[in-house]
Amino acid sequence: MRSDLLARLEEARRLRPGARAAEEALEAAARFLPREAAHLARLHDAALFLRAYPQSPRVLALAEALLARVPVHVTRLAGEGADLGPLDDPSAAGIAGVPVAMPFSHAAASWLVRRDASALRVDWDAEDLPDRLAASLPRLVPFLEEQARVDANVPFREYVDGARGARPDAAWLLERLAGLPLPDSVRAELWEALSLQLAWTPRASDSRGLARVPSPAPFCSDGPLLSRRDVSVAAELAAAPPPLVRLSRSDGAALLDAARAAMAVRYRELPAFSAGDPSAVFRCDVGRGVSIFVTGLDRSARLPLRAAFGTLFARNGVLVGYGDLHAALGRADVSFNVFYAFRDGESAWLYARLLAVARAVTHAAQLSVDPYQIGLGNEEAIASGAFWFYRKLGFRSADPGLERLARREEARSSASPGRRTPPATLRRLAAAPLLLDVPGETPFLPDSFRLAGLGLAAARRFAASKLSPEAFRARAARRVSRALGLDPVPPALRAPLEALVPVLALLDDLTSWPLSHRRAVAALLRAKAAPDELRYARLSSAHARLAASIARAVSS
Repeated sequence: MRSDLLARLEEARRLRPGARAAEEALEAAARFLPREAAHLARLHDAALFLRAYPQSPRVLALAEALLARVPVHVTRLAGEGADLGPLDDPSAAGIAGVPVAMPFSHAAASWLVRRDASALRVDWDAEDLPDRLAASLPRLVPFLEEQARVDANVPFREYVDGARGARPDAAWLLERLAGLPLPDSVRAELWEALSLQLAWTPRASDSRGLARVPSPAPFCSDGPLLSRRDVSVAAELAAAPPPLVRLSRSDGAALLDAARAAMAVRYRELPAFSAGDPSAVFRCDVGRGVSIFVTGLDRSARLPLRAAFGTLFARNGVLVGYGDLHAALGRADVSFNVFYAFRDGESAWLYARLLAVARAVTHAAQLSVDPYQIGLGNEEAIASGAFWFYRKLGFRSADPGLERLARREEARSSASPGRRTPPATLRRLAAAPLLLDVPGETPFLPDSFRLAGLGLAAARRFAASKLSPEAFRARAARRVSRALGLDPVPPALRAPLEALVPVLALLDDLTSWPLSHRRAVAALLRAKAAPDELRYARLSSAHARLAASIARAVSS
């Protein structure tokens, strides 16, 4: 492909010179698909961006047609022996026709087998830890322990191939694991211990370029894309909340399939998708062709305290990003990840709309950003200056000292336009969460509250009891259930109660709470056991007494 054609297409993506220029660039690019994999990746992403952010209906149609040609072109290049290595880079992965290889979790691997067992296989050439295989595979392959326990150079692949018959190896291993008389959680742990590298060849409809989800009428605009200066988070949160529409179970299952595939082709996983409940999927159409989907967790995968949801963002039916949402006690932690191809799109506006959706889902009075999102253990966020993305939208540091540091940095930048914050300073700023109070709301939790602090307080209480974990839970459960008027505990509430007991055991004055407050905690447990966590999230956001008591228990 001529470099000038690729440059014209990328200019139509970045500079948006107008619909006619974009149409001409797409028409020209479609006639000369590149043989070089790196150029093909750039062309693919420029066309994909224009498919999601088209200047006109014709731009949308031309981009869709160009993307539809890519799978056949990739197959042709592979047949000719071309080097497709650049298409395996994390920033380019997921183009149709290129396999993805990673150690998929038990949930993700099981889903891939259900989707198409023949498309998933063990990448035995990638295995370099025979000791790990020796410890786990004998549970699944008869007589393997004879060699696995004592011999070197055990032919694990040959054993599996001999035992599996005609079944694909990954599918056979998962089926053997499912047949063991063990709880599902233990089966998942055994699979993770194997940590097998799996190669998956996604179907074209699962690829980055061709995956589509239901969307409103196409939104096309020949004007500039919205920038951060065009966005007011406060105005978004003050406006009427976007409506949540529950999908049917079949539509929810299809959406979760799309979400899982979108992650897998990009070498990622998200528990809220892998363990998603198809009957707890919601859709919010938030304007400008954008739909934000919210996915709830299956009961077996729920967290003890927080309500957990996944979020998936689509523009004109093209998947452009994802996140997750964890909420409890009036605070909602919102993560936000835009896929590589769309990072110069309307990210600030999309994030503001996501915050409005998070508020609609949880009724939280305070929104937060986890330190990882701004750079704690995340060098990509440091390099992009992610801290300032959130800061300029109104977030503050939860740490008073870091808040003062952020203000000094703002003053330095104002005095020296163009100055960039040093990476070392960004790493310091990433040591604490960012917080945003919803206008008109009063948060229940102090800024200093950390989930890790709650966990450590529960661990210290357990240590002081000098009991076994089982005995500690049983004793605490008896005390808490009596205080809540749940003695005996209804069968449906046993699991959520036992999961939350380490936290509730910290509330030494629980028995003296007003009856209405204790009944509200019992209502929380019932909501935790409900088909989805929507009501739980909202009830938790309204329980001021519980939030204040937990915060005191952590600080004492």
